[in-house]
Amino acid sequence: MGLLVTTKDMFKDAYEKHYAVGAFNINNLELIQGVVGAAAKLRSPVILQASPFTGKYADLGYIAAIAEHAAKLSGLPVALHLDHGEDLETAREFIAAGFTSVMIDGSHREYEKNVELTKAVCDYAHAHGVVVEGELGTISGIEDGVSGMEVVYTDPEQARDFVEKTGVDSLAIAIGTSHGAYKFKAGQNPQLRFDILAEVGRLLPGFPIVLHGASCVSQDDVRTINEFGGAIGSAVGIPEDMLSRASAMAVCKVNVDTDLRLAMTGAIRSYLIRKPSDIDYRHYIGAGREMVHERVSHKIQHVFHSAGRY
Repeated sequence: MGLLVTTKDMFKDAYEKHYAVGAFNINNLELIQGVVGAAAKLRSPVILQASPFTGKYADLGYIAAIAEHAAKLSGLPVALHLDHGEDLETAREFIAAGFTSVMIDGSHREYEKNVELTKAVCDYAHAHGVVVEGELGTISGIEDGVSGMEVVYTDPEQARDFVEKTGVDSLAIAIGTSHGAYKFKAGQNPQLRFDILAEVGRLLPGFPIVLHGASCVSQDDVRTINEFGGAIGSAVGIPEDMLSRASAMAVCKVNVDTDLRLAMTGAIRSYLIRKPSDIDYRHYIGAGREMVHERVSHKIQHVFHSAGRY
């Protein structure tokens, strides 16, 4: 293996064996090293994903080249995925850069417009050997320019119709997750709509489902950030046991972004305060990379249960 691949085979295996593949948002070399290094050590398939904002921050050619090199070094199946593409032109740009999977997010559009847009992206991507993730329903929170103002749970019957009309390869649904660090209010008891997930699984047997906004928000990382000068309030994420339960059902891909931001930020803040005379950025960014490696390893082993699957 050791090359960039689509998610088709990894999702098939994940569905049949009741685990999920972690999809981790990356923006630079160190994040890719931390994520793929953890996956390689634990022999887990993995998805690296980048939003359109990543393309603005770091040229897509850099990201694709680093991801491909990481895949070769790891010997793992690694997919490179566009997260929250807005239109066909964005999908084309990422496909041209070497991405093997793209997401088209038409969830804020009227249903028929979402179908039309998603089908157009599927037609183009499939002709280029690339798989497509669609989205139906909206989730709350804000992250990387993605904003869900109102929670609209996915309708299972509509999900089946959507998949049939668009030809999409996987589907992100809304069952109670949320973007960003502040997913729920302090003291609130997060709940996912497993009844919706079960019904979608019944109507679309064998079809891979995706969860967005699924960071757990480590309280250890929040405390570290605040201890060393940060100002993160009462950030609350998705409980790990709920994600594990979803991973044993139809969910084959779980998105993680905020948890990596918290891990890297906490480690860098801690390093700089503890060693104020050190100006070697390799040391403090390296500390962030190691914390990303640690957090990803935990998720692979104890949340997604994808360790040893490859």
